Amino acid sequence: MFGKAGIAGLMKQAQQMQENMKKAQEELAKVEVEGQAGAGMVKVVMTCSHDVKRVAIDDSVLEDAKEDKDMLEDLIAAAVNDAVRKVEATTQERMSGFTSGLNLPAGMKLPF
Repeated sequence: MFGKAGIAGLMKQAQQMQENMKKAQEELAKVEVEGQAGAGMVKVVMTCSHDVKRVAIDDSVLEDAKEDKDMLEDLIAAAVNDAVRKVEATTQERMSGFTSGLNLPAGMKLPF
């Protein structure tokens, strides 16, 4: 199948790809997305490494929250979940170039 030179070349390519993926992950850690709930009444800013940077709650929600704490908690959870989905989409979009030439089975993720 592969000679020594072919295997060495594949190993070098794999190492380069791993280094590039690490750089991309470091860059993604700096990218911020915003999740929202309640038509923007609650907003969560999260990095693509899942660190929540800010939570913003509209004053009108706070007035209602005195009466309905459960609603506020639900809105915060929904905004965080929205941010997580955006992080996953952004990460997949940016990392897809690394796996495109590898002919990996559908659904297989890197790093292994």
